[in-house]
Amino acid sequence: MAKKTAPQADLTAKKELALAVIERLKKEYPDAACSLDYEHAWQLLVSVRLAAQCTDARVNIVVEDLFAKYPGVAALAEATPEEIEAIVKPCGLGRSKARDISACMRILRDRYHCQVPTTFEELLALPGVGRKSANLIMGDVFGKPAIVTDTHCIRLCNKIGLVDDIKEPQKVEMALWKIVPPEEGNDLCHRFVLHGRAVCNARHAECDRCCLADICKTGKLFVK
Repeated sequence: MAKKTAPQADLTAKKELALAVIERLKKEYPDAACSLDYEHAWQLLVSVRLAAQCTDARVNIVVEDLFAKYPGVAALAEATPEEIEAIVKPCGLGRSKARDISACMRILRDRYHCQVPTTFEELLALPGVGRKSANLIMGDVFGKPAIVTDTHCIRLCNKIGLVDDIKEPQKVEMALWKIVPPEEGNDLCHRFVLHGRAVCNARHAECDRCCLADICKTGKLFVK
């Protein structure tokens, strides 16, 4: 049998680590779900745009008024960016977010019969939709393999040792595709968010009560 090269051995080790992380986080957080509230795909598309540099909790409050006033794609497409901005301003970056939401809804109305497109490439082509948003829609709405590299995912993957000093979202995503089973990616990223908020907080990580401490690259330094 041919001896594994260093890169192959490292990839194998990371795959094994990923499976262990997945198993433990499943036990810790059995209900993996998006923390943005939505009933329809277009609503998630709007909410994830508003969530940039804003908490999901605040977005969930703000969109109550937005969706009550504009209950469908066609209605929101008719609103001016200024009318949208007046409601979403508390989420920050109101002007640019309102402009993107307005343009996106008009495309859904005019090109997709008020439906959200079902391919990654079509989603990426929509105004204000990046890889993180497109992956979230693909995973949560359409049940397709997806990896959402938000700040929690990037931070935890580096701390745990699933990736090595990679901060760019797309590079982290590509690295995770190599080691995480496709069917596990979407839920794993939701569990990273839950774990990042509950235990592995950016300001104060509680390694002494972390279910990953003994297999985490950083946790091993603090927990004996």
